[in-house]
Amino acid sequence: MSTPTASAHPTEFWHKLEDGRIQCDLCPRYCKLKEGQRGLCFVRGCEQGAIQLYTWGRSSGFCIDPIEKKPLNHYYPGQPILSFGTAGCNLNCKFCQNWDMSKSREMDSLSQTATPEKIAHAAQLNSCIGVAFTYNDPVIFMEYALDVADACHAQDLKAVAVTAGYICDQPRQRFFSKIDAANVDLKSFNPNFYKKICGGALSPVLDTLQFLKHETNTWFEITTLLIPGENDSPQEIEAMCQWIVNNLGSDIPIHFTAFHPDWKMLDKPRTPPETLSSAREIALKNGMSYPYTGNVYDSKGNSTYCPQCSQLLIERSWYELGEWHINSDGCCINCGSRIAGHFSTEAGSWGQRRQPVRIE
Repeated sequence: MSTPTASAHPTEFWHKLEDGRIQCDLCPRYCKLKEGQRGLCFVRGCEQGAIQLYTWGRSSGFCIDPIEKKPLNHYYPGQPILSFGTAGCNLNCKFCQNWDMSKSREMDSLSQTATPEKIAHAAQLNSCIGVAFTYNDPVIFMEYALDVADACHAQDLKAVAVTAGYICDQPRQRFFSKIDAANVDLKSFNPNFYKKICGGALSPVLDTLQFLKHETNTWFEITTLLIPGENDSPQEIEAMCQWIVNNLGSDIPIHFTAFHPDWKMLDKPRTPPETLSSAREIALKNGMSYPYTGNVYDSKGNSTYCPQCSQLLIERSWYELGEWHINSDGCCINCGSRIAGHFSTEAGSWGQRRQPVRIE
């Protein structure tokens, strides 16, 4: 395993260009850098003729969250997970709701340092099911995330990624080979939205989703933040749901979450709860078995129902779990249908607590 450092850490996916620059091959931005330059993500840069990572072993802080906060509703519901992020991002979303970390160029904002082994130990010590890479996209700190994943697996813990899925083919294979569960942020089903609002492209994200479904054992769920007037039209939501059913299957959970004005998109109103409920109904109408609403209080939209008999399976009030009607085999107790996902024999009881953790 790599040794900890707060400075440059070697990376794997890059190559030299004929003009002397170094091209980063991690994500579809393909940043071409001269000596001393940083990529758009700011945490990967060219040093001594190679692409280096500058956030290995450094974090913006650690916190124990409910697994549902990722959000993952079908992955050991009610269990706690140790969460952390670093700085930077390889997209440039105007609506970013973690912009203080994802857009940070102040490396000193990374207040905690920790080796992968210490992180895994902290998760185990606090009875967490594993570690979640979140707050900013773990794709850009892949080497650190994978070292932490190895340390987690050595302790029989899970590695979870919250990601926009904006990654190239070879690093995609490497990254998800060690990720047990993921939530992928499908920001829109409109390529122009990705270009205009996110500074990226839609197709690599769709490639990631199809890769996860057809070439890995990684459990994954999808989140779409609905922004009034930008990506919330019934036509776009319906097209997206149809694509998911046709290409990924009907049992992929999708979370329609509410936008609030932030960073460079302060002129948009909050998402009306009715928009989220409508999106959920569109998903159901198009054959999706597990659509959810998020970032608003909506017990019906937050809860899990059997797609065969409509039995309430997991009742949720925010992150507090109530009724639980899934048996030890992960099946509906009413009709016996298998429920997609990974479930414990009983509901977890972490609730909506948020517990900061100091790792020394």
